[in-house]
Amino acid sequence: MDKLYTFNPKALWSQFWKENFAFWMICAYMVLQYFDPLRIYHVLDFLPMDKVTLGLALLTLPLDPRRRWVRDATNVWMTLFWLTTVASSAFATYPAISWSHWFDFFGWYVIYFLIINTVTTSERYLIFIAIFLLANFKMSFFGARTWITRGFGFVSWGIEGPPGFFQNSADLSTEMLMFAPVAFELALFVKPRVKRVTYWFLMLGAVSGAMTVLGASSRGAQVALTAQATWVAIERKLKLKVLLAIAVLAGIGWALLPAAEKARFTSAGTDNTSVQRLYYWTAGLKMIEHHPILGVGFFNFSPLYAVHDPYKLVHGTAELPHNIFIQVGTDAGLIGLAIFLILIFRNFQIATEIRRACQNNKDAPEFAPSVARGLVIATLGFVIAGQFNTVSYYPFLWINLALMVSLANIVRMTAEERAPVYLGSAPSGSRVTPPVPSAPVQGDLPATRNLQ
Repeated sequence: MDKLYTFNPKALWSQFWKENFAFWMICAYMVLQYFDPLRIYHVLDFLPMDKVTLGLALLTLPLDPRRRWVRDATNVWMTLFWLTTVASSAFATYPAISWSHWFDFFGWYVIYFLIINTVTTSERYLIFIAIFLLANFKMSFFGARTWITRGFGFVSWGIEGPPGFFQNSADLSTEMLMFAPVAFELALFVKPRVKRVTYWFLMLGAVSGAMTVLGASSRGAQVALTAQATWVAIERKLKLKVLLAIAVLAGIGWALLPAAEKARFTSAGTDNTSVQRLYYWTAGLKMIEHHPILGVGFFNFSPLYAVHDPYKLVHGTAELPHNIFIQVGTDAGLIGLAIFLILIFRNFQIATEIRRACQNNKDAPEFAPSVARGLVIATLGFVIAGQFNTVSYYPFLWINLALMVSLANIVRMTAEERAPVYLGSAPSGSRVTPPVPSAPVQGDLPATRNLQ
């Protein structure tokens, strides 16, 4: 574990080959989703490899000796949310449209359970998080370099990511909000344990992620980045000199922000993009009001908006509502929205549970509190950026939630392994070990009597 804590590539690779095939497949899925080689190199795109790797992971999971059926309240809420989307699709205004999007959440439902039941050890978790960090560093480095080569200038399309979930500049910015806090917290964790190169690599990831957000021209993501930095400053009770350094960096960031980008903030609420979003939000709230139980149907917002508000299309075509809560509310009603809010709350709740459990468990993974802190800051960024973008069924929340539940399970397992022996009745789920009688010591035995 000491070598893995340093994120030594040779140690991680060596440990990876010791793992089971199911774990290899879930790692392969992460590579396909985040590095996206199939869409970059079209010659490789002859099979739906993401679905193939998921299928192989499911088929071989029973053969994994380290698999574990993880029990967590989040599992129940995930299942209820999926069932709500199914019911909403069945009673949708346009059921055919809903069923054409059936995999948009179900895919994440399957991936969530595969991750939490496969990534069950500290070694596997560090390998998995290393893939996540490396893939995001590739995108953040590209984004930061693009912004620098533009002379920190502004272009209307921002910074485009690789094809797939992160191609749109707003979506790329949101992914950087999910990545930068984890990289930052891990950098602080490994600093006293590793050579400077590893520390600066992780810290460069956090910085380049923030630079990508600034250069991608997404106002919502930039507001979320500011909130994340404020959260870190308050939670860590940073010293005055550190706060001053952050203030200076924030000032430099604002100075580097192009005049055209600053003008977008001053025109917020009156420019075409803002006006269109206000139209969407108003229409979405009316849809929820008229269909409060299950909404208008899974992914039925856009076609309904085009029918009922054809004259309020600033950009010519009806898009998604550009707000995660309005999207879920119209897709699955107040029932689905309530469950969605509970799932977000679970991320914050589990992070607190992890940090408390680690305080009372010396055998818990040392990295757990740092990763949990990074994941919860990432969740904050997702929620704020999601008020201006439609990313409810993108990887952001669901991968983050799987990483959090998986980490909680690993911490919980270490607590169970060091639990005391109980005589008589034991708490549910604990392992009872019968007491082993010790050999009698001469002179310690009580006198016996002949009872006959």
